[in-house]
Amino acid sequence: MAIRVLSRRRSAATIEAAAPGAVVLDVTSRGPDPWVRLSPFYPHGGIPVPFSPGVSGESVEGIWQALKVFAGADVDPGRLGVTTMKGLKRTVRRYGPVRGHRAGLTGDRLLGYAEARRLIYLPAYRWVLEHPAADLVAELRRLSADRDLVLLDYTTNADVADLGTPLSHAALVRSFVSGEWPAESPPGEPAGALSGGAAE
Repeated sequence: MAIRVLSRRRSAATIEAAAPGAVVLDVTSRGPDPWVRLSPFYPHGGIPVPFSPGVSGESVEGIWQALKVFAGADVDPGRLGVTTMKGLKRTVRRYGPVRGHRAGLTGDRLLGYAEARRLIYLPAYRWVLEHPAADLVAELRRLSADRDLVLLDYTTNADVADLGTPLSHAALVRSFVSGEWPAESPPGEPAGALSGGAAE
């Protein structure tokens, strides 16, 4: 059976027309239990921070925001401890243009957007799917064996290399369930060349 990713902004009627009879699951931060646990904003706790041995964060989004570097602000370790699914974002309006993501809280290298997606976001989110959300992954595999599934997200971009649109975590869930996880190294780089093993 198929797993599709559709926009949460669509009406229920539009979703039903696009995927008749499918099981529809909202995996965003506004979704119901237990599927809200697939949101990158969900505070699972204990998520290893890439390039930062011994450091963990509450949520994937918290890690992503903590390592972001702006023209007017460096990393923000405080984002790692946020458990409310609110107050995680750090904005250009407040801090100025984004310079990149730091390779670790104390790292001396700034990663570009494409590198950061592969070396920070993907390993952190994969860890969630392999550990605290493993039961939900197993349930999705069970459900998709018999029924078509629709995962709702605010964005539907499944291409890690498409930097013009935010990456869909629902698309990453689909990739993980189907065994098609994206490469976690930039093109031309050997796997794990930059990770230092810290995201394991």
